[in-house]
Amino acid sequence: MTERTFSILKPDATRRNITGKINAVIEEAGLRIVAQRRVHLTDAQAKKFYEVHAERPFYGELVAQMTAEPVVVQVLEAEGAVAKYREVMGATNPDNAAEGTIRKLFALSIGENSVHGSDSLENAGIEIAQFFKDEDIVG
Repeated sequence: MTERTFSILKPDATRRNITGKINAVIEEAGLRIVAQRRVHLTDAQAKKFYEVHAERPFYGELVAQMTAEPVVVQVLEAEGAVAKYREVMGATNPDNAAEGTIRKLFALSIGENSVHGSDSLENAGIEIAQFFKDEDIVG
């Protein structure tokens, strides 16, 4: 079944000007980028996006990191897009990520791991709606 998932190319990726290289890995894996834009997250946007982690000790650092530089927000589409993109991203810790995955290729550390992807179809819908209107998504 064709699904949509949400992706963020994080500040460490935009700072190093490797968003095109990451997009190439995404597309080569069979995911189609159907919406994309570069934004500088506000503190409020980052707090809302990561509110599920609000009680965790790393929350403030995460918000600060995600607002430090621009990000690229995306909607990706494919058969089983959520699972497919999670596989393409690789493990959060790049030392544990499979060869050829985005995090193995580009992540600097667990914290600067270059990409975010939705963890479920339900969360994909919520995350997409935070950054895109239906008319912004053109497949």
